[in-house]
Amino acid sequence: MKQIAFSFTFLLLLVSLAGSLSAQGRSTVYRLGPRDLIEVRVFEDDKFNVERRVSEAGTISIPLVGEVGVGGMTEQEAAQAIKETLEVRLLQRASVTLQVKEFRARPISVIGAVRQPGPLEFSGRWTLLEAITAAGGVSENHGKVAYVLRTADNGLADQIAIDLDELLVRANPKLNIPIYANDLITVPVSVPVTLYCLGEVARPGALSFKSTDRVTLLAAIAQAGGLTDRASSKILIKRAAGAELKVDYKRILAGKDPDVELREGDVVVVKESFF
Repeated sequence: MKQIAFSFTFLLLLVSLAGSLSAQGRSTVYRLGPRDLIEVRVFEDDKFNVERRVSEAGTISIPLVGEVGVGGMTEQEAAQAIKETLEVRLLQRASVTLQVKEFRARPISVIGAVRQPGPLEFSGRWTLLEAITAAGGVSENHGKVAYVLRTADNGLADQIAIDLDELLVRANPKLNIPIYANDLITVPVSVPVTLYCLGEVARPGALSFKSTDRVTLLAAIAQAGGLTDRASSKILIKRAAGAELKVDYKRILAGKDPDVELREGDVVVVKESFF
């Protein structure tokens, strides 16, 4: 009985995995459009082996055949359409393969902190590194994470977050994901965030962070050199918008209260303790 139960559980796992892979495959199916460059190969007769761009009308020209409609089709569907046309008009049997060489109908786009942002008319199959390189590489003010926004044929969108340090510095191959037509790659820009820490800290004054950093009260106090011996645990945070917030440093440090997120222009005031 245990063996039967195990087999049934394993079967369910395989079915689930197959469904997941099928869904991933559907989300990356490409449909041919104008200006795409495609390569056609016919095993039985090489005079039909051509490279053609899809016209604005969605057709390609095949020798001795003329125009064949392929717009809106997948590679497999277009190959089947050419196969059927050849077998009706010229060949008893046709074995046809078709591959997109250049994706021009739905180019990928790279925006944000790269040196040459904009759409890229790419050839063949690219990876994320190749796309970023084609956009001139990341600029000096890039953030820590890149986002790949991918939209399926059914309109559903999925966003993939990629750690740029892992990809660019540590060269983690698992993060160098395939890039498909119509993908949008965003590299957020990192901008300076300035706030102030005053009163009983070792180095009072302005503090500078990056917008991609998690700027919190504990991080601000640490950058200011920590509290002095005379510091009170009661800290006042003056928001740039005018609001004020009183917190207990010791409770935050002990994990009893959440660390407070700080924003551009906030002022942290650490008063002197009289006890």
